[in-house]
Amino acid sequence: MNITVKLPDGSSKDYPAGVTARQIAEEIGPGLAQHAVAALVDGEPFDLSRGIDRSVEVQILTAKDAETLDIFRHSSAHLMAAAVTELFPDAQYGHGPPIEGGFFYDFAVDEPFTPDDLQKIEDKMKELAKQKVPFEREEIPKAEAVAKFAELGQSFKQEFVEEKGGDVVSCYRLGGFYDFCEGPHVPHTGVIKAIKVLKSSAAYWKGDEANAPMQRVYATTFFDKKALAAHLARLEEAKKRDHRRLGNELQLFIIRQEAPGQVFWLPKGLKIVNGLMEYMREKLDRRGYQEIKTPLIMNVDVWRRSGHLDNYKENMYFLESDEAEFGMKPMNCPGAAIVYESALRSYRELPLRMSEFGHCHRNERSGVLSGLTRVRSFVQDDAHIYCTLEQIEQEVVDLIALAVEVYDDFGFEGVRIELSTRPEKSIGSDEQWEAAEGALLRGLERSETEYKLNPGDGAFYGPKIDFHVEDAIGRTHQCATIQVDFVQAERFDLHYAAEDGTRKRPVLIHRAILGSIERFMAVLIEHTAGAFPIWLAPVQAVVLPISDKHHDYADGVARELRDAGLRVELDARNEKIGFKIREAQLQKIPFMLVAGDKEAEAGTVAVRTRKGGDRGAETVSALIEEIRTLVRDKAVSP
Repeated sequence: MNITVKLPDGSSKDYPAGVTARQIAEEIGPGLAQHAVAALVDGEPFDLSRGIDRSVEVQILTAKDAETLDIFRHSSAHLMAAAVTELFPDAQYGHGPPIEGGFFYDFAVDEPFTPDDLQKIEDKMKELAKQKVPFEREEIPKAEAVAKFAELGQSFKQEFVEEKGGDVVSCYRLGGFYDFCEGPHVPHTGVIKAIKVLKSSAAYWKGDEANAPMQRVYATTFFDKKALAAHLARLEEAKKRDHRRLGNELQLFIIRQEAPGQVFWLPKGLKIVNGLMEYMREKLDRRGYQEIKTPLIMNVDVWRRSGHLDNYKENMYFLESDEAEFGMKPMNCPGAAIVYESALRSYRELPLRMSEFGHCHRNERSGVLSGLTRVRSFVQDDAHIYCTLEQIEQEVVDLIALAVEVYDDFGFEGVRIELSTRPEKSIGSDEQWEAAEGALLRGLERSETEYKLNPGDGAFYGPKIDFHVEDAIGRTHQCATIQVDFVQAERFDLHYAAEDGTRKRPVLIHRAILGSIERFMAVLIEHTAGAFPIWLAPVQAVVLPISDKHHDYADGVARELRDAGLRVELDARNEKIGFKIREAQLQKIPFMLVAGDKEAEAGTVAVRTRKGGDRGAETVSALIEEIRTLVRDKAVSP
């Protein structure tokens, strides 16, 4: 029996059934076969050694292809598990997925891994890589796989097979290591040339604190050592920019065990938070938004009506009062719906744009809490836009422009946009989905923005656009989202009086630009390394008298700057001027204004900037005008 294989260049050829991607690559050319890592068969990742038994499209993958990295890192996770089980024969292994920047694998061991253990694991991985151990796939009946892992004493894998496996399951052998896995994998361990084990941390089986404790080992691999060295340099830079460390050093916020997953904003941090909200309010006022504020706690009937009680209950907080049950809001949408239905609405009001800096609470597991990026209490710069199907396109155009404008003001240079379309499980009519997806697509095209299409990755209630911003060291962060919702208007029975006199349901667009204020603060702290844009800096200038006799003059300078609306501090401590300057630089203050005899006599200040060094003497009035201009222009740095 022959099958037809179509290649990316459009050519086709017949092969015997069972032909492998490796054989196809060898026929195409020895150069391709030499560099082949895996394949795409009808768009699905595939082992080079696995037989193909039907007519398909085949693309041979090399290290240059984007799809290869996850396969490479997944194979690297198996390599690490093989190393760990060889070094620690009693270790039980859980799962090891690729993640951004590398991969991890979870193990149950008697004692936590030490730094020496991690070095031994890395050395063993390198040893096995040099041996070019092949990844061997086999497909066996589910019952046989369950028995196999029971015999190996690997209860976690046994549980995985019982839960996830079909009648026949795929397993991979790597030397003496055996794993339940769908694959695919690289041909052999020799493909993995650059290896670094990074750290270990406590974890739980399946991420649930009620389950067995485990050790999670993080590592990364690359196709060459130069790429690994560059990645490790970025990791070192990321450590310096860690928002948790800088938040403490710059006195921005604290997180304490008295309130896990909740933020205590300190005065400087709160100035930035308030600045972010005022900045967004200014943007939204010019775009016709109406700001609302909805209750933190509402009767459970609201959450039942919205669907949260059925689908999100485990992530909510509840309390009782007056013999009734209430839920703390994890999202702002139901409150906005109640505001909408509080009045009769006409087509003349649409689109109705309601914004809210809504305070939300979510019962996140303690094991996933992390600084400002994963918290239990947060403020979202939310908005809910009620409109007609015909109005979606223009709203999308305006929202894309708003997001790009905001990210430009913060100095984010790269913005990646993704359009996610109807998933397999969804609600709403074909006509609604077709109209909504078409509106989002036309909005993107009118905005002349590049985007990636994610077929079938939309929410069950509607398609969406997501924005990913790139920070100063090349990491990406998902921030803005634009989501079309066909559900809420039906659940809350929302209507508007149409032009023809009938009652029609509005379409809802959920949108956030910053996302949560807390998470955006984390991204911004790390993007700027704490050197906030002048317009947002909690202290824009500090006045530094050289000695006690210059205090009065320095105090007058500080008052003049404050009267001009600038955020200024006076450092009147009895310390040497060099010490004060270094302290101000460590605090990332944009302008340092030194006041001594010459400055007092001339009515000037000696200006230093956090990046540009000593600029010499300048008049206070000229400096005020300069800072005001920088603030007005949203300058990224002085």
